[in-house]
Amino acid sequence: MQRGKKSVAERIVYGAFERVSEKLEKGDPVDLLLGALENVRPKLEVKSRRVGGATYQVPVEITYERQQSLAFRWMVDAAKKRKGVPMGEALAQEIIDAYNNTGGVVKKKEETHKMAQANRAFAHLRW
Repeated sequence: MQRGKKSVAERIVYGAFERVSEKLEKGDPVDLLLGALENVRPKLEVKSRRVGGATYQVPVEITYERQQSLAFRWMVDAAKKRKGVPMGEALAQEIIDAYNNTGGVVKKKEETHKMAQANRAFAHLRW
């Protein structure tokens, strides 16, 4: 939602749900969205910790609420980056890509996990 325009945001989201159910033809669009979110939710992320004058990227597990928040945010941001396409159509494409385990949002999740894996040597600095 931008500038408090709730009705515009609702129209975009419900239009995206209709397009997703038309394209995938697998039933309830809410179930398809939940499947897409399951493929996009990150389990780990890195946080900066300052120890003795040095800053380390420490991998930490994420709570379920933050996982959902990041997944939604990443999907909306990826849809905004699709230029020349209406937002409803772009959001529908992002949901379909996430459901099929492809696309930019899944790539972002994998990059986040790779970063956490690369820095797991600093996991003992977690507090």
